[in-house]
Formats: sequence, C-alpha cells, structure tokens
Amino acid sequence: MNKPIRLGILGLTHDHVWGNLEVLADFEDAKLVAVSDPNQPLLDKVKEQWACTTYLDHEELLDEEELDAVFICSDNATGADLTIRAAQHDLHVMVEKPMAATLDGAERMLAAAQKAGVRLMINWPVVWRPQVQAAIDLATRPEFGEIWQITHRAGHGGIYVECTPYFREWIVKKELNGAGALIDVCSYGVNLAQILLGHPQRVTAVTGNLVERELAVEDNAIIVMSYPGAMATAEGAWGQKGVSFTGYLATIWGTNGSVIVGPGRGGKLWMTTADNPECIEVEPPQPEPHMANGIAHFIWAIATGEEFFPLCRAAICRNTQEVLEAAIISAQSRKEVTLPLSTER
Repeated sequence: MNKPIRLGILGLTHDHVWGNLEVLADFEDAKLVAVSDPNQPLLDKVKEQWACTTYLDHEELLDEEELDAVFICSDNATGADLTIRAAQHDLHVMVEKPMAATLDGAERMLAAAQKAGVRLMINWPVVWRPQVQAAIDLATRPEFGEIWQITHRAGHGGIYVECTPYFREWIVKKELNGAGALIDVCSYGVNLAQILLGHPQRVTAVTGNLVERELAVEDNAIIVMSYPGAMATAEGAWGQKGVSFTGYLATIWGTNGSVIVGPGRGGKLWMTTADNPECIEVEPPQPEPHMANGIAHFIWAIATGEEFFPLCRAAICRNTQEVLEAAIISAQSRKEVTLPLSTER
C-alpha cells in the first residue's frame, strides 16, 4: 500500500477549511502534518481537535516540514502568494475557491505551478453535490442539444450570519477578497458557464448594497455573459432569507430540453425534454469515491495523474477570474466590457 500523502494547510481564515479538516481526519490516503496561520486562537482550535504541528508563519512551515502537498485556505490575495511559494517548494496545491482576488494573482499562480511542474486545483464546494455532477453530465450529452442559456443564483444569509469573525474580517475588504458578493458567490455561476459555454465575448455587471448597506463592498451583484448564440447570468446575494430554497439554484437551457439544479447536499434535480415537457424529477447517481469531496478528488488526482474535474482546473478558473475582473470593471464604469481584457488594464 502506498504511503499517505503528507499534507499541510496554509491559512485557516476561510471558513470552508473546517469541513475539509473533518474529511481529512478520517482519510486514509492523506495525513495532516502541519497547519500555519497568523491567528493563534485558530491554531489552538486545530491543535485541540486534530493534534498536528502548528506554525504562526507560513514560510516556517514550508521550510521545516517534509510535505507532498498543501491546501490553502487564507484570504484570496494571500492565497495567490502562498500558492507561488508552495510551488517553489515543489508541492502540489489545492486552493479554496475562488482562485484569487485578481486576474493577475490567478495568472501568477498558474505560471508558478506550470514552471514547477506541480498540480494546482481550485476547490469549489458545490462541485461535490451529486445533483451538480449529474446536471453537467445531462447537459453535455448530444441529445440535450446546444446550450443557449444558463441562469445561476448563489446566495446566503450574509456575512453576519454565515461568516466567522476571522472570515468576515477579510471578505469585506476589496484588496483581500477582490470585491464583495460578486467575487464570493457570483463566481459559482461564472465558473459553471466556463465549462458549458466557454469564455464569453462580452460581460456586463451591476452591483449594489441592498441589505447590508454599511459594507465597503457590494452585497448583491448580477453578471451577464454574452456568447455567439448564447447567454448566461450569475446572480450573487448576501443577506437573503430562505437560504435553503434560494441558496444555489441553476437552470441550464438546451435546444432539446432543460435541467434545473436544486440547492444543498441531497438537493433535487429536474429535467424537461421536447418529448416530456413537464418537469420531472431525476434521481442523481451517487458520485464515485473520488468525486465525494475536494480532499478525495485532490488526493486521487495526485496519486493517479488523472485530470481534475473541469470546474476545478486552474486554466479554466483563470478564465473565470478574468470574467470576474471584467464584471468589476463593468459595474464601476457602467459599461459593457469586451474579452479578452487588455494587457494594459
């Protein structure tokens, strides 16, 4: 039996880290070796629950520990720099979504991974929901026809409901997050559109502070992506009620039918076809073990050399980052933005 992959975690301020730590605790093919974060209370929490070595300094962890890979769960801006440093240490990297705070950060990450010859995966939690995987499978079958529209809404109860103080500290700072709800939750829909429709030609966005109006970044955003013969919208909201019903919803429209994706783990999936125009519920199959969560998929891909799932591939997520940056420019200028972005941006 192969030795477990030795894994380090850089950063604990992205709240998604705790779910991944719970998965990792019982994972036989990977061993948590060490964790770094500048916040001692977070390190104390990890040490108490998972009994691993901790560091206040990321560079010290990278210098001192013998690792195979790292999982980065810091703010988006710091995550780009940590990815580059990890790649320079010849470590495979998984970064929690989104890829970076800026397109420049995403491009530097991609270049560093390619130069070092290491694997770089972006972890989007919704990827591991069976209904999301099944919807993508159905929508990419020849009998579905050509996709002509995608609508995606991602939202939650807001930073005071959903975020711990450490997460809240950076997610409302443009220089650390990249924007507000536009980066945090519109990114899911943009990433889905990337794998189903490709890179858009034009991007338009509107943003606003509609619920949590005191924030320095937007709490609501809508991005419209235009393609030859198709369009996609990505809505993002902080501060909504009824999260279980309107949290993460998507509809994929094809010339021969449509697929509707319901929110949550265990969420539902519906489909219509030309022959069956009434909306029927579809039971999504249970994923293969390596598609059950981000940790399992990352370790599987490193061990086998297989490609990451399309939504998690760094090159695709780099393009997602370009759309997000175009959307920020559009919202600020109140103008449509053409892609690719100018190198003089």
